[in-house]
Amino acid sequence: MSNYFFTDEGSDKKVFKEQIQKTLDVLEQTYDTPKCYKGALPEEVKKEITSIDVLPDEGMGFDKALNVLKEKVLPYMVFPPSKTYMAHLHSPALSEGVVSELIIGAYNQSMDSWDQGPAATNVEIHVINKLCSLFGFNNGDGAITSGGSQSNLTALFLARDAKLADLGFDAKHNALGDWSKKLVCYTSEISHFSFDKASHLLGLGYNAVRHVKTDSCYRMDINDLRNKVETDIKNGLVPFAVVATVGTTDFGSIDPLVEIHKICSEYGMYMHSDAAYGSALIMSSKYKNRISGIEYSDSITIDFHKMFLLPISCSAIIVKNKNYLDPLSFRAVYLNREEEEELGYENLVSKGLQTTRRFDSLKVLFSFMVRGAKGFDEIISKSVENAEYLYEKLKNDSDFETFNKPEISAVIFRYVGSSSDLNNLNKNIRHALMHMCGIFIGETETEGKTTLKTTLLNPRTEKKDLDELVCKIKEFANKNV
Repeated sequence: MSNYFFTDEGSDKKVFKEQIQKTLDVLEQTYDTPKCYKGALPEEVKKEITSIDVLPDEGMGFDKALNVLKEKVLPYMVFPPSKTYMAHLHSPALSEGVVSELIIGAYNQSMDSWDQGPAATNVEIHVINKLCSLFGFNNGDGAITSGGSQSNLTALFLARDAKLADLGFDAKHNALGDWSKKLVCYTSEISHFSFDKASHLLGLGYNAVRHVKTDSCYRMDINDLRNKVETDIKNGLVPFAVVATVGTTDFGSIDPLVEIHKICSEYGMYMHSDAAYGSALIMSSKYKNRISGIEYSDSITIDFHKMFLLPISCSAIIVKNKNYLDPLSFRAVYLNREEEEELGYENLVSKGLQTTRRFDSLKVLFSFMVRGAKGFDEIISKSVENAEYLYEKLKNDSDFETFNKPEISAVIFRYVGSSSDLNNLNKNIRHALMHMCGIFIGETETEGKTTLKTTLLNPRTEKKDLDELVCKIKEFANKNV
């Protein structure tokens, strides 16, 4: 095979265009159902995938390899753009986002130094500046990351070092010593598990994370937060950060941001808002008030592969004060020499945990330009309205128990028929929907009960689609699947 790359040469361009067209043809042939899944059971999927010869002695070439994908992989994929896919914070991908992925892959820029992506570097800076402006960070900065977990790890790292710097300790050059036993942070009992992992990675351990109780609306209980902070201070510990969750994974609940800010100010703590889910509300003219107070945060996690509907992965962390990023700075003579930066060559390697990373900010730029503020307002508002509709429908139906009045687009519920084992009944309903109807909804546990969950992100979803979902659940429940 002589055509290795998409280059400036005519023969390479010709082959690449042919490969793209063939791939589009296969996608068109396999994207052939309005349902999100064709129903295969786990053992069927495993059998097909494990029959593939991953590394044959002789390459089979593009056409035959593409056909293997067509026959053995693509039929067993889920289709997130389907209106029947509503299980997770896993969005359909806007078409311009998919096109962006083609450009990103073809140009293969790296975001660590200017000379690996001149335009890409400036696009990311420009996009980050716009995000800072949207969230009221006038002296802010940030970076694109691989996902919410990396953004949250970065935030906790910055919060830790900011607190230690205030206490006169240089964490960049010294082992933490006794500080590893004294530093504590706070997040709600239903926050994302990435903070426990981050605390472990930062040398503090799981035990440094205080899980604050939630109230009847699944929001952080401010009284419990204050009590935990005061108790830790009396015990000689050092509170350094509070994480406000702006859209919990299961419930989409939003912690009381203004009250959390007040406690952080009172006790000298860093405030991070994990808005991986709920940050998109900033684009909704009708619902942005639900995240009022987010501008008080010291840093914010934003996931574009959730409510912004961009292809995985694409996240960001932005900070209120650009100096918060200082702990990430490092000079590598082959990447970011100071004399080069003085000449205007901006290098992003010192703004994040990664060195090599993708030009994901292109997806944000392109989709923002294509849709505009009004387009994203419509997309996000529609998802919130769909969740409100489904919640009211279930709440007023005696066959169902509801748990949360949605603040964003997640609805937790369960079927409560006459079965003596409701936990298994609800599990079986979910599996029946998956394999018999190609409908994906989520499953979780709420107050010790097995519950079902919809996370509504698709602006194509209409009320009649939600009505059909409810009918299907009742149908399978009555069959006692």
